[in-house]
Amino acid sequence: MEFIRKIFKDKFAAAAFVVLALLYLIILFADFLAPYSSTYSNRDLSYAPPSKIYTINENGKPSLPYTYNYVRKYDPYLMQTVFKQDRSKKYFIKPFVKAEKHKILGIIPTHRHLFGVENGGEVHLLGTDINGRDVFSRLLFGGRISMTVGFLALLIVFPIGLLYGGISGYFGGIVDMLMMRFAEAVMAIPSFYLLIILAAILPSGMTSVQRFALIVVILALIGWAGFARVVRGMVLSVKQEDFVQAEKVMGASSLRIILKHILPQTTSYVIIAMTLSVPSYILAESGLSFLGLGIQQPDASWGNMLKEAQEFMNILYRPWLLAPGGLIFIAVLSFNLLGDAVRDILDPKSHG
Repeated sequence: MEFIRKIFKDKFAAAAFVVLALLYLIILFADFLAPYSSTYSNRDLSYAPPSKIYTINENGKPSLPYTYNYVRKYDPYLMQTVFKQDRSKKYFIKPFVKAEKHKILGIIPTHRHLFGVENGGEVHLLGTDINGRDVFSRLLFGGRISMTVGFLALLIVFPIGLLYGGISGYFGGIVDMLMMRFAEAVMAIPSFYLLIILAAILPSGMTSVQRFALIVVILALIGWAGFARVVRGMVLSVKQEDFVQAEKVMGASSLRIILKHILPQTTSYVIIAMTLSVPSYILAESGLSFLGLGIQQPDASWGNMLKEAQEFMNILYRPWLLAPGGLIFIAVLSFNLLGDAVRDILDPKSHG
Protein backbone atom coordinates (compact mmCIF):
# COMPACT_ATOMS: atom_id res chain seq x y z
CA MET A 1 0.00 0.00 0.00
CA GLU A 2 2.86 2.37 0.76
CA PHE A 3 4.40 1.59 -2.62
CA ILE A 4 1.11 2.30 -4.44
CA ARG A 5 0.67 5.52 -2.44
CA LYS A 6 4.10 6.72 -3.57
CA ILE A 7 3.25 5.94 -7.20
CA PHE A 8 0.04 7.96 -6.99
CA LYS A 9 1.95 10.92 -5.56
CA ASP A 10 3.48 11.27 -9.02
CA LYS A 11 0.71 12.60 -11.26
CA PHE A 12 2.25 11.27 -14.46
CA ALA A 13 2.85 7.81 -12.97
CA ALA A 14 -0.69 7.76 -11.54
CA ALA A 15 -2.14 8.64 -14.95
CA ALA A 16 0.02 5.95 -16.60
CA PHE A 17 -1.11 3.37 -14.04
CA VAL A 18 -4.78 4.20 -14.64
CA VAL A 19 -4.35 4.10 -18.44
CA LEU A 20 -2.63 0.71 -18.33
CA ALA A 21 -5.22 -0.68 -15.92
CA LEU A 22 -7.99 0.45 -18.29
CA LEU A 23 -6.23 -1.02 -21.33
CA TYR A 24 -5.82 -4.42 -19.70
CA LEU A 25 -9.38 -4.35 -18.38
CA ILE A 26 -10.67 -3.53 -21.86
CA ILE A 27 -8.76 -6.31 -23.62
CA LEU A 28 -9.79 -8.75 -20.89
CA PHE A 29 -13.47 -8.12 -21.70
CA ALA A 30 -12.89 -7.51 -25.43
CA ASP A 31 -15.48 -10.09 -26.51
CA PHE A 32 -18.19 -8.27 -24.56
CA LEU A 33 -17.08 -4.71 -25.34
CA ALA A 34 -16.55 -5.22 -29.07
CA PRO A 35 -19.72 -4.88 -31.18
CA TYR A 36 -18.40 -7.49 -33.63
CA SER A 37 -16.37 -10.67 -33.36
CA SER A 38 -12.76 -10.98 -34.47
CA THR A 39 -13.88 -12.90 -37.59
CA TYR A 40 -16.66 -10.52 -38.70
CA SER A 41 -16.30 -9.14 -42.24
CA ASN A 42 -18.49 -7.23 -44.70
CA ARG A 43 -16.70 -6.78 -48.04
CA ASP A 44 -19.34 -4.31 -49.22
CA LEU A 45 -18.03 -1.89 -46.58
CA SER A 46 -14.35 -2.08 -47.46
CA TYR A 47 -12.64 1.07 -46.10
CA ALA A 48 -15.94 2.51 -44.88
CA PRO A 49 -15.42 5.67 -42.78
CA PRO A 50 -16.39 5.83 -39.10
CA SER A 51 -20.13 5.80 -38.48
CA LYS A 52 -21.62 9.17 -37.62
CA ILE A 53 -23.57 9.10 -34.37
CA TYR A 54 -26.50 11.50 -34.08
CA THR A 55 -28.26 12.63 -30.90
CA ILE A 56 -30.44 15.29 -32.55
CA ASN A 57 -33.25 14.24 -34.87
CA GLU A 58 -34.32 15.92 -38.12
CA ASN A 59 -36.70 18.16 -36.15
CA GLY A 60 -33.88 19.56 -34.04
CA LYS A 61 -34.98 17.74 -30.89
CA PRO A 62 -32.83 15.50 -28.63
CA SER A 63 -32.98 11.83 -29.55
CA LEU A 64 -31.51 8.52 -28.51
CA PRO A 65 -28.19 7.92 -30.30
CA TYR A 66 -28.70 6.60 -33.81
CA THR A 67 -26.81 6.17 -37.05
CA TYR A 68 -27.39 5.48 -40.73
CA ASN A 69 -25.95 2.69 -42.83
CA TYR A 70 -23.37 3.51 -45.48
CA VAL A 71 -24.02 2.67 -49.11
CA ARG A 72 -21.11 2.21 -51.47
CA LYS A 73 -21.39 4.14 -54.76
CA TYR A 74 -19.18 5.14 -57.63
CA ASP A 75 -18.71 8.88 -58.15
CA PRO A 76 -18.05 9.56 -61.86
CA TYR A 77 -16.92 13.11 -61.12
CA LEU A 78 -14.25 11.99 -58.63
CA MET A 79 -13.75 8.71 -60.52
CA GLN A 80 -13.61 6.75 -57.28
CA THR A 81 -15.81 4.80 -54.88
CA VAL A 82 -17.45 6.86 -52.14
CA PHE A 83 -19.75 6.09 -49.23
CA LYS A 84 -23.08 7.82 -48.85
CA GLN A 85 -25.46 7.58 -45.91
CA ASP A 86 -28.74 5.80 -46.55
CA ARG A 87 -31.10 8.07 -44.65
CA SER A 88 -34.18 5.99 -45.38
CA LYS A 89 -33.88 4.21 -42.03
CA LYS A 90 -32.42 5.05 -38.64
CA TYR A 91 -30.61 2.45 -36.58
CA PHE A 92 -30.67 3.22 -32.87
CA ILE A 93 -27.62 2.31 -30.80
CA LYS A 94 -28.74 0.14 -27.90
CA PRO A 95 -26.94 -1.18 -24.83
CA PHE A 96 -26.54 -4.91 -24.23
CA VAL A 97 -27.72 -5.74 -27.72
CA LYS A 98 -28.07 -9.36 -28.83
CA ALA A 99 -25.54 -10.25 -31.53
CA GLU A 100 -22.85 -12.86 -32.26
CA LYS A 101 -22.29 -15.50 -29.60
CA HIS A 102 -19.14 -15.25 -27.50
CA LYS A 103 -17.78 -16.17 -24.07
CA ILE A 104 -17.01 -13.58 -21.39
CA LEU A 105 -13.53 -14.31 -20.02
CA GLY A 106 -13.67 -17.44 -22.17
CA ILE A 107 -16.07 -19.04 -19.70
CA ILE A 108 -19.55 -17.49 -19.71
CA PRO A 109 -21.41 -18.01 -23.03
CA THR A 110 -23.67 -15.14 -24.11
CA HIS A 111 -25.06 -13.32 -27.14
CA ARG A 112 -25.00 -9.92 -25.44
CA HIS A 113 -22.55 -7.17 -26.38
CA LEU A 114 -22.07 -3.86 -24.58
CA PHE A 115 -23.61 -1.91 -27.44
CA GLY A 116 -24.77 -2.36 -31.01
CA VAL A 117 -27.62 -1.70 -33.44
CA GLU A 118 -30.67 -3.67 -34.39
CA ASN A 119 -30.67 -6.25 -37.17
CA GLY A 120 -29.74 -4.82 -40.56
CA GLY A 121 -27.73 -1.96 -39.10
CA GLU A 122 -23.99 -1.37 -39.04
CA VAL A 123 -22.02 0.74 -36.57
CA HIS A 124 -18.27 1.19 -36.96
CA LEU A 125 -16.82 3.66 -34.48
CA LEU A 126 -13.42 3.66 -36.19
CA GLY A 127 -14.44 2.63 -39.68
CA THR A 128 -13.43 -0.58 -41.42
CA ASP A 129 -10.31 -2.00 -43.07
CA ILE A 130 -9.76 -3.29 -46.60
CA ASN A 131 -11.72 -6.47 -45.83
CA GLY A 132 -14.67 -4.65 -44.29
CA ARG A 133 -13.71 -5.64 -40.73
CA ASP A 134 -14.56 -3.36 -37.84
CA VAL A 135 -11.37 -1.54 -36.78
CA PHE A 136 -12.63 -0.78 -33.27
CA SER A 137 -13.38 -4.45 -32.54
CA ARG A 138 -10.05 -5.58 -33.98
CA LEU A 139 -8.21 -3.04 -31.85
CA LEU A 140 -9.62 -4.69 -28.74
CA PHE A 141 -8.75 -8.20 -29.89
CA GLY A 142 -5.36 -7.16 -31.24
CA GLY A 143 -4.46 -5.61 -27.90
CA ARG A 144 -4.54 -9.06 -26.32
CA ILE A 145 -1.45 -10.02 -28.31
CA SER A 146 0.40 -6.71 -28.34
CA MET A 147 -0.12 -6.04 -24.61
CA THR A 148 0.73 -9.55 -23.39
CA VAL A 149 3.77 -10.41 -25.49
CA GLY A 150 6.05 -8.46 -23.14
CA PHE A 151 4.94 -10.27 -20.00
CA LEU A 152 5.17 -13.69 -21.64
CA ALA A 153 8.73 -12.91 -22.75
CA LEU A 154 9.64 -11.77 -19.24
CA LEU A 155 8.58 -15.17 -17.87
CA ILE A 156 11.47 -16.62 -19.89
CA VAL A 157 14.00 -13.79 -19.78
CA PHE A 158 14.12 -13.05 -16.07
CA PRO A 159 14.33 -16.57 -14.57
CA ILE A 160 17.11 -17.49 -17.02
CA GLY A 161 18.93 -14.18 -16.58
CA LEU A 162 18.68 -14.23 -12.79
CA LEU A 163 19.93 -17.79 -12.37
CA TYR A 164 22.61 -17.51 -15.06
CA GLY A 165 23.95 -14.20 -13.77
CA GLY A 166 23.75 -15.38 -10.16
CA ILE A 167 25.77 -18.54 -10.81
CA SER A 168 28.33 -16.69 -12.91
CA GLY A 169 28.89 -13.95 -10.35
CA TYR A 170 28.92 -16.26 -7.34
CA PHE A 171 31.47 -18.79 -8.56
CA GLY A 172 33.68 -16.35 -10.47
CA GLY A 173 36.99 -17.45 -12.00
CA ILE A 174 36.94 -19.72 -15.02
CA VAL A 175 33.20 -20.41 -14.60
CA ASP A 176 32.45 -16.70 -14.72
CA MET A 177 34.68 -16.16 -17.76
CA LEU A 178 33.15 -19.00 -19.79
CA MET A 179 29.57 -18.08 -18.91
CA MET A 180 30.06 -14.42 -19.72
CA ARG A 181 31.74 -15.17 -23.05
CA PHE A 182 28.73 -17.31 -23.98
CA ALA A 183 26.36 -14.51 -22.91
CA GLU A 184 28.31 -12.03 -25.04
CA ALA A 185 28.05 -14.40 -28.01
CA VAL A 186 24.27 -14.52 -27.56
CA MET A 187 24.14 -10.72 -27.35
CA ALA A 188 26.06 -10.52 -30.64
CA ILE A 189 23.32 -12.41 -32.51
CA PRO A 190 21.42 -9.91 -34.70
CA SER A 191 17.88 -10.71 -33.60
CA PHE A 192 16.18 -8.81 -36.42
CA TYR A 193 17.99 -10.71 -39.18
CA LEU A 194 17.50 -13.98 -37.33
CA LEU A 195 13.76 -13.42 -37.32
CA ILE A 196 13.80 -12.58 -41.04
CA ILE A 197 15.60 -15.86 -41.75
CA LEU A 198 13.15 -17.80 -39.61
CA ALA A 199 10.20 -16.16 -41.35
CA ALA A 200 11.62 -17.35 -44.66
CA ILE A 201 12.17 -20.98 -43.64
CA LEU A 202 9.12 -21.55 -41.44
CA PRO A 203 6.20 -23.46 -42.99
CA SER A 204 3.54 -21.18 -44.42
CA GLY A 205 0.85 -23.25 -42.70
CA MET A 206 1.83 -22.14 -39.19
CA THR A 207 -1.02 -20.64 -37.22
CA SER A 208 -0.80 -17.18 -35.68
CA VAL A 209 -0.73 -18.76 -32.23
CA GLN A 210 2.36 -20.75 -33.21
CA ARG A 211 3.99 -17.66 -34.71
CA PHE A 212 3.13 -15.68 -31.60
CA ALA A 213 4.74 -18.32 -29.38
CA LEU A 214 7.80 -18.37 -31.63
CA ILE A 215 8.16 -14.58 -31.45
CA VAL A 216 7.98 -14.67 -27.66
CA VAL A 217 10.53 -17.48 -27.33
CA ILE A 218 13.03 -15.96 -29.78
CA LEU A 219 12.83 -12.48 -28.27
CA ALA A 220 13.29 -14.01 -24.82
CA LEU A 221 16.17 -16.33 -25.72
CA ILE A 222 18.08 -13.41 -27.21
CA GLY A 223 17.18 -10.84 -24.57
CA TRP A 224 18.26 -12.65 -21.39
CA ALA A 225 22.01 -12.19 -21.89
CA GLY A 226 22.15 -8.44 -21.23
CA PHE A 227 20.04 -8.84 -18.11
CA ALA A 228 22.29 -11.68 -16.88
CA ARG A 229 25.38 -9.46 -17.19
CA VAL A 230 23.86 -6.81 -14.95
CA VAL A 231 22.77 -9.41 -12.37
CA ARG A 232 26.25 -10.91 -12.42
CA GLY A 233 27.79 -7.51 -11.57
CA MET A 234 25.40 -7.06 -8.65
CA VAL A 235 26.14 -10.57 -7.36
CA LEU A 236 29.90 -9.89 -7.43
CA SER A 237 29.40 -7.09 -4.90
CA VAL A 238 26.80 -8.86 -2.75
CA LYS A 239 28.66 -12.18 -2.34
CA GLN A 240 31.32 -10.50 -0.16
CA GLU A 241 28.77 -9.37 2.41
CA ASP A 242 28.93 -10.81 5.95
CA PHE A 243 25.57 -12.60 5.78
CA VAL A 244 26.73 -14.55 2.72
CA GLN A 245 29.98 -15.53 4.38
CA ALA A 246 28.05 -16.60 7.48
CA GLU A 247 25.89 -18.91 5.38
CA LYS A 248 29.01 -20.47 3.87
CA VAL A 249 30.47 -21.10 7.34
CA MET A 250 27.19 -22.73 8.42
CA GLY A 251 27.52 -25.17 5.51
CA ALA A 252 24.71 -23.93 3.27
CA SER A 253 24.85 -25.15 -0.33
CA SER A 254 25.86 -22.77 -3.10
CA LEU A 255 22.44 -23.04 -4.74
CA ARG A 256 20.69 -22.17 -1.48
CA ILE A 257 22.94 -19.15 -0.95
CA ILE A 258 22.35 -17.91 -4.50
CA LEU A 259 18.57 -18.38 -4.48
CA LYS A 260 17.78 -17.40 -0.90
CA HIS A 261 20.34 -14.78 0.03
CA ILE A 262 21.98 -13.26 -3.05
CA LEU A 263 19.31 -13.01 -5.76
CA PRO A 264 16.73 -11.41 -3.42
CA GLN A 265 19.18 -8.51 -3.06
CA THR A 266 18.59 -7.75 -6.75
CA THR A 267 14.80 -7.46 -6.35
CA SER A 268 14.68 -3.68 -6.77
CA TYR A 269 16.63 -3.79 -10.01
CA VAL A 270 14.57 -6.72 -11.31
CA ILE A 271 11.27 -4.90 -10.75
CA ILE A 272 12.61 -1.77 -12.43
CA ALA A 273 14.02 -3.75 -15.36
CA MET A 274 10.77 -5.66 -15.85
CA THR A 275 8.72 -2.46 -15.94
CA LEU A 276 11.05 -0.83 -18.44
CA SER A 277 11.46 -3.96 -20.61
CA VAL A 278 7.79 -4.47 -21.46
CA PRO A 279 7.63 -1.48 -23.88
CA SER A 280 10.56 -2.82 -25.89
CA TYR A 281 8.80 -6.15 -26.37
CA ILE A 282 5.56 -4.39 -27.37
CA LEU A 283 7.49 -2.40 -29.98
CA ALA A 284 9.36 -5.50 -31.14
CA GLU A 285 6.16 -7.50 -31.70
CA SER A 286 4.45 -4.55 -33.38
CA GLY A 287 7.43 -3.94 -35.64
CA LEU A 288 7.72 -7.59 -36.66
CA SER A 289 3.99 -7.89 -37.34
CA PHE A 290 4.12 -4.62 -39.30
CA LEU A 291 6.83 -6.13 -41.51
CA GLY A 292 4.84 -9.33 -41.96
CA LEU A 293 7.14 -11.47 -39.80
CA GLY A 294 4.84 -11.78 -36.80
CA ILE A 295 1.12 -12.27 -36.36
CA GLN A 296 -0.54 -12.97 -39.70
CA GLN A 297 -3.97 -12.02 -41.00
CA PRO A 298 -6.80 -12.67 -40.31
CA ASP A 299 -5.69 -12.62 -36.64
CA ALA A 300 -5.20 -9.13 -35.30
CA SER A 301 -2.36 -7.40 -33.51
CA TRP A 302 -1.69 -3.69 -33.40
CA GLY A 303 1.38 -4.21 -35.57
CA ASN A 304 -0.27 -5.97 -38.49
CA MET A 305 -3.29 -3.63 -38.29
CA LEU A 306 -0.94 -0.68 -38.66
CA LYS A 307 0.51 -2.24 -41.81
CA GLU A 308 -2.40 -0.90 -43.88
CA ALA A 309 -1.49 2.64 -42.85
CA GLN A 310 1.90 2.48 -44.56
CA GLU A 311 0.29 3.55 -47.84
CA PHE A 312 0.22 7.30 -48.34
CA MET A 313 -3.33 7.27 -49.73
CA ASN A 314 -4.60 5.47 -46.67
CA ILE A 315 -2.94 7.97 -44.34
CA LEU A 316 -4.41 10.83 -46.34
CA TYR A 317 -7.96 9.57 -46.87
CA ARG A 318 -8.39 6.90 -44.17
CA PRO A 319 -6.75 8.27 -41.00
CA TRP A 320 -8.75 5.90 -38.79
CA LEU A 321 -6.30 3.17 -39.85
CA LEU A 322 -3.65 4.95 -37.73
CA ALA A 323 -5.55 4.12 -34.52
CA PRO A 324 -3.31 1.10 -33.67
CA GLY A 325 -0.25 3.37 -33.80
CA GLY A 326 -1.89 5.72 -31.32
CA LEU A 327 -2.55 2.86 -28.91
CA ILE A 328 1.03 1.58 -29.24
CA PHE A 329 2.28 5.08 -28.44
CA ILE A 330 -0.02 5.39 -25.40
CA ALA A 331 0.89 1.94 -24.04
CA VAL A 332 4.66 2.41 -24.45
CA LEU A 333 4.58 5.93 -22.99
CA SER A 334 2.53 4.73 -20.01
CA PHE A 335 4.93 1.85 -19.28
CA ASN A 336 7.93 4.20 -19.49
CA LEU A 337 6.35 6.76 -17.15
CA LEU A 338 5.41 4.04 -14.68
CA GLY A 339 8.86 2.46 -14.94
CA ASP A 340 10.58 5.78 -14.20
CA ALA A 341 8.40 6.24 -11.11
CA VAL A 342 9.14 2.71 -9.89
CA ARG A 343 12.87 3.32 -10.39
CA ASP A 344 12.74 6.55 -8.38
CA ILE A 345 10.90 4.78 -5.55
CA LEU A 346 13.02 1.62 -5.36
CA ASP A 347 16.36 3.22 -6.24
CA PRO A 348 16.41 6.76 -4.80
CA LYS A 349 20.12 7.16 -5.67
CA SER A 350 19.32 7.12 -9.39
CA HIS A 351 16.95 10.04 -8.86
CA GLY A 352 19.71 12.07 -7.31
